[in-house]
Amino acid sequence: MVVDDSVVVRGLMARWLEESGAFQVVTTASNGRAAVDALDRVDPEIVLLDIDMPELDGISTLPLLLAKRPDIQVVMVSTLTQRNADISLRCMSLGAVDYLPKPESNRHVTTSTSFREELVMKLQALATSRRRRLGQAEPGRPAAARLAAPMPRPSPRPRALAVAPRYLLVGASTGGPKAVGEVLSHLGLAAQRVPILVVQHMPPVFTSAFADHLRTQVGLPAKEGAHGERPLAGHIYVAPGGRHMGLAKENGQIVLRLDDGPQVNFCRPAVDVLFRDAAALIGASALSVVLTGMGSDGTHGAKALVEAGGAVVVQDEATSTVWGMPGSIAKAGLAHDVLPLQEIAPALKTLMTGGAA
Repeated sequence: MVVDDSVVVRGLMARWLEESGAFQVVTTASNGRAAVDALDRVDPEIVLLDIDMPELDGISTLPLLLAKRPDIQVVMVSTLTQRNADISLRCMSLGAVDYLPKPESNRHVTTSTSFREELVMKLQALATSRRRRLGQAEPGRPAAARLAAPMPRPSPRPRALAVAPRYLLVGASTGGPKAVGEVLSHLGLAAQRVPILVVQHMPPVFTSAFADHLRTQVGLPAKEGAHGERPLAGHIYVAPGGRHMGLAKENGQIVLRLDDGPQVNFCRPAVDVLFRDAAALIGASALSVVLTGMGSDGTHGAKALVEAGGAVVVQDEATSTVWGMPGSIAKAGLAHDVLPLQEIAPALKTLMTGGAA
């Protein structure tokens, strides 16, 4: 179901999804009230929900949709403003699975091939992941083409660490804002022992809002990382949208390194950039976690980290919105452990305090 007050945007998104061959648009709605009422007639698996609408806006509509259909996946759609970034993140804390940045005007929507590509790609990842968990057919494939049940938990690598970690590195993408917040907020006093560096695939503006949300949720200082800044224990540094965040050594000290280099794994910021720098500069002192996200960003960096003596914990398939990034690392045999989301913080606490789980 496509929910947007612009008839042009509704029509375009519906047409693009139908033309992809992977989706059926069961209905569209011009405001939140119409969307909630439509659930009495149709049963969508995914809802694209605009934020700014008359009568009932997106953040007011979201809980009503989920109350009627707790299993639907709601993706917030908004233009790139600080206000909308903040609302989108609040919506994800309330149950939305992801967000989709929309061009600033309807004219730009009609001409933006990147918006169309991201729309289809993101929804395909969400739908495929959902169907895989349910053992159903993938979107765009015959109903007879059944997917296997979630893969069994791979055998983890040995759990004991050679040294107590001095840095915590976090990578995530689709579904990540909620997962990152949940993990970090349950670290307790262990979070004050190390700097926490976060690479979440997000556009500019959103990462600043994300840092603000983490500061409130986790109770630690949180901000976008700055070039040349020395990471401090008990502080959270978020890679700015549109820039890679890595590490460098200056005057014998580890500092943050930002650059505008080419995309890596079609991403900027990219998890691989941070992980590779960490492998080269801090090696076994790095403890890393990769949470839900589509694609395979982080796998090459995880290999470098493991070879340098570091550990990488990943989220399991059953609790991931999309098991792309963590699944790629697990399937490559690089995961120190593969855990449900709720078990990750306790495992990290044990490792960060120098004990064996």
